[in-house]
Amino acid sequence: MKILVAVKRVIDHNVKVRVRADGSGVELTNVKMAINPFDEIAIEEAVRLKESGKASEIIAVSIGDIGSQETLRSAMAIGADRAVLIQRPADMILEPLDIARLLQKVVINEQPDLILLGKQAIDDDCNQTGQMLAALLNCAQATFASQIVMDGDAIQVTREIDGGLETLSMPLPAIVTTDLRLNEPRYATLPNIMKAKKKSLDIINIDEMDFSPLGQVKTINVSEPKKRTGQCTILSNAAALVSELQAKEVI
Repeated sequence: MKILVAVKRVIDHNVKVRVRADGSGVELTNVKMAINPFDEIAIEEAVRLKESGKASEIIAVSIGDIGSQETLRSAMAIGADRAVLIQRPADMILEPLDIARLLQKVVINEQPDLILLGKQAIDDDCNQTGQMLAALLNCAQATFASQIVMDGDAIQVTREIDGGLETLSMPLPAIVTTDLRLNEPRYATLPNIMKAKKKSLDIINIDEMDFSPLGQVKTINVSEPKKRTGQCTILSNAAALVSELQAKEVI
C-alpha cells in the first residue's frame, strides 16, 4: 500500500504570532517555521502503518515556496520515503480549493491507496482541503480521525463527533484527516535527520503545471485579538471568594 501525506509549512506553534503593521497578514520574516502539527500526526500515522507491515511507501507532498524543502526534509526524517514539492512564488496566494486542485494532480500521478492530511492548518484553521480533495477525486473520506485500522482492502476509521465516537469503514483509495488524539509524533533522531538529506525530493515548479489560482477568496484585513481589560483580584481564602461572588450576584 502506498500512502501520500500532505504537509504544510507554518509558524512554529511555540512562536508568538505578530500581525504586520499594515494588517495585510502575519509577520514571517525571521520567524521559526515548522510542520503543521496535525500534518505531523498524519506523517507519524503513516510511519506506524509502514512499521506494522501495512504500507510499503510513504510520500510527503507540500505546496509552498523554497523554504518548504526544509519541512519536507523534516517529514522524511520522521519516516517518509520521498517527497514532492510544488514550488510556488512566495507572493502567490492559494486558497484551500487551490491546494486541493494541486494535490489532485499529485494523487493522479502517484496513485496512492491512502491519503492522509491534518484536519486543519494552525495558521488559517480552514479545515477544508481534505474534504475538497475527496470531492475532486470522488473517493471515500473520514475526518477528525482518532484511530485508523487497516481491514484487508478497506480501512476502519474512528472519528470524534459531538458526544462520542463514530467508526466508519470504507474501501481504498480513501482520504483521512487526522486529529490530535490519533497519536503522538516521535522526535526525529540525528541519524534519521542525516538520512533524510539523501532521500529523493522532487521539485515541480507550479508554472509547469497548467494551473491558475482561482482568486475567489481575498484577505481584507488581519488584526490581533482585543486585549482583555478585566482586572484580577487576589483573594485570601475560599470564604472571601464566596462573598465576592455573592456580591456580584454570580451565586
